Amino acid sequence: MNIQNKTVLVLGGWGLVGSAVAHKLVEDKPKRIIITSLKFSEAKDAVELLEKEFPQTGKNYFIPWGGDLFVRNEFKNENRIDVLSDASKRHLLISDIMDELSDEILKSSSVYNLLVEYKPEIIIDCINTATAIAYQDIYSSYRTVAQAIKTKTSYDKLVEEMEKLLSTLYIPQLIRHVQLLYASMSIIKTEIYIKIGTSGTGGMGLNIPYTHSEEKPSRVLLSKSSIAGAHTLLLFLMARTPDGPITKEIKPTAAIAWKRIEFGEIKKRGKPIELLDVQVSEAVPLTGNFEINSNKQYKTTGETLKSVFIDTGENGIFSRGEFETITAHKQMEFVTPEEIAEVVLYEIKGGNTGHDIVSSLDHATMEPTYRAGYMQHMAVKKLAQLEKEHSVTSVAFELLGPPRLSKLLYEIYLISLNCNTIRDIVNSNPDELSRKCLDKIDSNSKLRREIISIGIPILLPDGKSLLRGSMIKIPAFRGENILEITEKNINKWSNEGWVDLRPSNMLKWQERLKDLIAEAESIPDTDTSSHHVRTKAYWNNFEEINIGKICSWLFIHEEHGTRMKA
Repeated sequence: MNIQNKTVLVLGGWGLVGSAVAHKLVEDKPKRIIITSLKFSEAKDAVELLEKEFPQTGKNYFIPWGGDLFVRNEFKNENRIDVLSDASKRHLLISDIMDELSDEILKSSSVYNLLVEYKPEIIIDCINTATAIAYQDIYSSYRTVAQAIKTKTSYDKLVEEMEKLLSTLYIPQLIRHVQLLYASMSIIKTEIYIKIGTSGTGGMGLNIPYTHSEEKPSRVLLSKSSIAGAHTLLLFLMARTPDGPITKEIKPTAAIAWKRIEFGEIKKRGKPIELLDVQVSEAVPLTGNFEINSNKQYKTTGETLKSVFIDTGENGIFSRGEFETITAHKQMEFVTPEEIAEVVLYEIKGGNTGHDIVSSLDHATMEPTYRAGYMQHMAVKKLAQLEKEHSVTSVAFELLGPPRLSKLLYEIYLISLNCNTIRDIVNSNPDELSRKCLDKIDSNSKLRREIISIGIPILLPDGKSLLRGSMIKIPAFRGENILEITEKNINKWSNEGWVDLRPSNMLKWQERLKDLIAEAESIPDTDTSSHHVRTKAYWNNFEEINIGKICSWLFIHEEHGTRMKA
């Protein structure tokens, strides 16, 4: 695509890759570039450097934005530890992650607010998402909870620690982040989203010698790789979603370096490392128990550690020895951010670098086959033959899910018991059709038992009475067993998974089938090309009511659940 005059959002634009991408973008003359970072001061510093380097771009060409994109907008400038320490904020955070995605959760998110404010056509995501999520370290949270249980801490304190553990669960956070990102991009019509991913190990395997603990490799490091892999598969699905943005991922499998090489103060988590003065005479005898964290006050020199270092951006600063070790042949080695930026820009402009992981997965996965397509009708024919032999109709078992499919299959099957053709359904009186379906349910105990026994309730024509068993699929149990019966809830539940015998639903089926007929009839009889699939011939000129074909058509048109790639 053409980058010129487009708004480009660079997530993580202060970082090593984000900075290189922003520099490279200027050549293609976008309308403006939004630079984000966790801290506004970082984004502002990045913008000031870019403005000095590209003075010709003018004011407000580079725009800074700061905040945490993994929380709601009101928390975006708060430290995560502070959010978790506040009970009311912690409860909101857990709800935002764990509850079903709602309009309120979407519009409260920092992702949504950022995208709606700037409406970027292009998003380049340079945030190390896997690190941001995995380094919350669920194992540390677990140890805190385990210790609280062991020491029989107070109930309130135990609940607090359990809530903190819930808030660090990796997969729910990743899923919610992708949901929010996709929904927001769909609303503002983002054209392309390209992610800079990670392997989590700098391209090395399970034998990676660099670890975070005594384990090799550590669970925290493997969590990072797991999140990175899960993220890739979610982007793979996003790329297969019709009408969504073009989705790509570049996944460097080496250390990324470098930003600067200098002599100066060495900092850890933003704080200078103080130099301690411990004499040989102060050696601790190794007897009895070993104390990991000592309360002893050690003498400091008043000086801080200063040395020559190489700054590798988000991955921190390394000494010459450390850098030389990890980038040596047969170790992590490294790739420069400028090389990554070149690949990103080339992919955005439609080039094929061979480095897009999503495209690679497309080519490596096994798609539907000609043989399977050819044999599908044979399987259906055998199923129909056995139905006839055993005097049964195989409608739905509710083992596959979702309940909505079972509900739709049984509804159209019930209707078909009273009508011979699709046109008969369309020409029926909705009230009479509703009554006839009720008669079938009343007289056909076998059918009634099957529907109820698989967890699908039957809403009677009056809309006020329900046939159900002890187990139902909708509404799903989510911690609350008692729910209020309202007209809104009845409509919601019947739409999701109740066989609905109300006249209004019969009318809805008639409207659907009218659209189905209109679509097929809009194809000229003279058009014998390969362009169309669901022609009048496909529907047997509407003389046959095939419940599976009808529901597949419905899932494509009403649920927008069409397969994009085949």
